[in-house]
Amino acid sequence: MKVKGTLRKMDVNLDKVVRYSLNLNKEIGPGINECLGKKFKMEWTGQINCIATGKSIKKTFGQGFSYDAFMNSPLTSPCIIRPELCEAHLGKGRDVEWEEKYHNKPHYVYLAQTSEIKVGVTRTTNVPSRWIDQGAWRAVVIAEVPYRQLAGLIEVELKQYLSDRTDWRKMLTNQISSDDLSEVRDEMISFFPDSFRQYAVADSEIRELIYPVMNYPDKVRSINLENEKTVEGILTGIRGQYLYFDETRVINLRKYSGYQVGFECQ
Repeated sequence: MKVKGTLRKMDVNLDKVVRYSLNLNKEIGPGINECLGKKFKMEWTGQINCIATGKSIKKTFGQGFSYDAFMNSPLTSPCIIRPELCEAHLGKGRDVEWEEKYHNKPHYVYLAQTSEIKVGVTRTTNVPSRWIDQGAWRAVVIAEVPYRQLAGLIEVELKQYLSDRTDWRKMLTNQISSDDLSEVRDEMISFFPDSFRQYAVADSEIRELIYPVMNYPDKVRSINLENEKTVEGILTGIRGQYLYFDETRVINLRKYSGYQVGFECQ
């Protein structure tokens, strides 16, 4: 396998073991699970293209955007990070048509067990890919709402008790809390304000995810592609949007969205 193009986050598919494919030039490329245990090379050409406009840029903002796109694209609206700010259901937003298509749609509030249990929000059509991108090993839906802002408001309530962030080092070394996800689900639902109880999902299936990782290391070291430019070694695992090289070196491919890179697997 030898390919080259502008990088996006990896495409994922749920199977007995999560399956990953490269995403280059907005097209799904070759699968890379088959490269596990083989020599894998990733090389940055020095070129970066804005993932919104395709224009050549010197640096990215918000994982792949030019500064102008970061400030104006609906993909980087404040409500992406803070869904409680979303006004799509009111016919408002940076791009009303885009907001209607993606945010004025049913959303889930969920719990994901990455290292500790975290709370999150995503469009219903993004499950389970959202959980996989975060490297969760277990996840469960706790609420379903008709539009994004409602999901954000529920998340704000639950952030009093749970974080909405992942400790990436613990996730990549498989340091998992022993908390019972079903018990935490029931507890979090009990904290719903009365106005949100109608949206609670108390009997949703807990999903378990298995990642293609040969051996989990005790420690990991993050690779900076701009410093190294060429990264190679034995591909020993994939979890979330990270690749493991020789077990202990890891790189977050999503961080380098927009970078023109070449991949080779032997």
